[in-house]
Amino acid sequence: MPDFVDEAVLHVRAGNGGHGCASVHREKFKPLGGPDGGDGGRGGDVVLEVDAQTATLLDYQRRPHRTARNGTPGQGGHRAGSNGEDLVLRVPDGTVVTRMDGEVIADLVGHGTRLVLAKGGNGGLGNAALASRKRKAPGFALKGEEGEAFDVRLEMKTIADVGLVGFPSAGKSSLIAAMSAARPKIADYPFTTLVPNLGVVEAGHVQYVIADVPGLIPGASEGRGLGLEFLRHIERCHTLLHVVDCATYEQGRDPVSDLEALEAELSAYGARTGVDLSDRPRLVALNKVDVPEARELAELVTPMLTERGYQVMEISSASREGLRELSFALAEQVAAAREAAPPAEPTRIVIRPQVIGEVPFEVIPLGDNAFRVRGDKPTRWVRQTDFSNDEAVGYLAERLNRLGIEKELARVGATDGAEVHIGPEEDSVVFDWDPSMDAEAVPAGPRGTDARLG
Repeated sequence: MPDFVDEAVLHVRAGNGGHGCASVHREKFKPLGGPDGGDGGRGGDVVLEVDAQTATLLDYQRRPHRTARNGTPGQGGHRAGSNGEDLVLRVPDGTVVTRMDGEVIADLVGHGTRLVLAKGGNGGLGNAALASRKRKAPGFALKGEEGEAFDVRLEMKTIADVGLVGFPSAGKSSLIAAMSAARPKIADYPFTTLVPNLGVVEAGHVQYVIADVPGLIPGASEGRGLGLEFLRHIERCHTLLHVVDCATYEQGRDPVSDLEALEAELSAYGARTGVDLSDRPRLVALNKVDVPEARELAELVTPMLTERGYQVMEISSASREGLRELSFALAEQVAAAREAAPPAEPTRIVIRPQVIGEVPFEVIPLGDNAFRVRGDKPTRWVRQTDFSNDEAVGYLAERLNRLGIEKELARVGATDGAEVHIGPEEDSVVFDWDPSMDAEAVPAGPRGTDARLG
């Protein structure tokens, strides 16, 4: 298996909330000391965090299913359950998180940047928290809520200031090895570089990162060769450096045609993805001038490329000729790009209060005296209810009535025995509606029972 992966599908599930506890305090000479059931603990969140020491998504390709810890149930004696531990997943700088339908959730840039990908479920209330004047000793507690679950796609886009663009075997790996401490694989066959390699270059007071990525061939924007893997990693580069091989013996290739082919692929990729690369500063490095024939060719084409507006430099990775001048020229462009970049805006949390008068649910007729109730609150309340406990079911009926569902059912024409579905279509709970039942009454009786449901 390769040791570098820049794409992965991740299946995450946050922790479930712990159930509340139904307990009554008992001690000598005080057999009924009141409800003392504690609340359940909250489930752990699933958090993505950018880590400068993480350089690949390989771990998530090997283990794509990740689940945070659940909260623990509450206990008697007013002891709340412990919260589930958050699951923090380290991702490389420059990771884009998208839903499976392509919607971008976040673009994680900068060491320490965090994203709560899936929120843990809230813990259920214990019967001590549910006690009221009407219901002094509840014989039930609420169940914990389920944590959120998502399937997302992680895509790593290399963070670098300078991206090396060139055909396979143009000398990009040799160039980055000569300019920095990076030691990429170097060989005399095409596509030696299969993964991005980063190197740090210092030129005067400017320090910048240079990226050596897989070679480019015609048709790369359509997926030929390693094109898409290459092009994705130069999207974030401030400056592009065209590395042109002046010593190639392939028929039909020369520095001018190579440069035109490279620019054509960059334009095609931009048109396909909407990422405009035409405004990135460019330099052209005519490489391998230590070969006499290559030096003659470089001197011949330099005026032609200069007329087209390119800044051209003749270099040799083998003899290191021209590398110092190239490093300072790149540093100048990187510094200019950094100064022109807009200042980073502080993170803002947008609070959208609920509109006054907005109905928190809707009742949809299904035909044949059947109705569906949709809304966050009713759905959440149903999931918190222990349907094996009649008193808990009666409490749910009271909550739904206070929300106005009883009146809305009557308004849309529901009659005695109507079939009421609450929740999403694929996972709903079905009730038979009895409008004669007094949902506001709290009947006396043994704990855990409700005479209205008899």
